[in-house]
Amino acid sequence: MAMRKIYRELAKKYGVPVKEIQRDMQAAIEMAWHACPADGVTSAYQRRVPSKSTVPSVEEFICYASGQAVKRV
Repeated sequence: MAMRKIYRELAKKYGVPVKEIQRDMQAAIEMAWHACPADGVTSAYQRRVPSKSTVPSVEEFICYASGQAVKRV
């Protein structure tokens, strides 16, 4: 499913603009990246997520997470 469609479906479901969905999802990822324990385990898992910067975009994170889910099925 395309990211654009995911955003639209969530926006419709919750009655908010698509931009708000995108902003909130990115904020959640950033909070998870910065508010995690400073142990080596967490940062090792974070480094496994391919990203153009230190914090992955929503698209990068969803692509990685969905790929991991498919591997486990």
